[in-house]
Amino acid sequence: MTLVIDDEARQELREAARFYEDCRAGLGQEFLNAIEGAYVDIQERPKLWRRLRGRFRHYLLRRFPYAVIYAIEPDCIYVAAIAHTKRSPDYWIHRRRRDRG
Repeated sequence: MTLVIDDEARQELREAARFYEDCRAGLGQEFLNAIEGAYVDIQERPKLWRRLRGRFRHYLLRRFPYAVIYAIEPDCIYVAAIAHTKRSPDYWIHRRRRDRG
C-alpha cells in the first residue's frame, strides 16, 4: 500500500534527523534509516501495530523515542506524524489528509 506522508510529519522528520546529526555525525542518518524501516514494516503489515486513538495506530521505534503515527485508509496509509514519545500526546490528532476533496 502507498504511503501518504503529511507535510507536518515530513517537517518533524527533518527536524529530528537534524537534531540527531548535530548530536553525533551519522546519527541523523541512522534515525532516517529507522524511519524507513518502520515505513517498510507498516506497508507490509499495517494492521499489526496497536490502535492509538480512533483510526490511528502507532509504530514505536526501538532505538529512538519516536513513533510513526498512521491511519489505514482505503487507498493508502496516511502518516500523520513522526512524534516524539516524551512530548505532548495527541498534538497531531487534528491532522487530516489534505489531498481529499
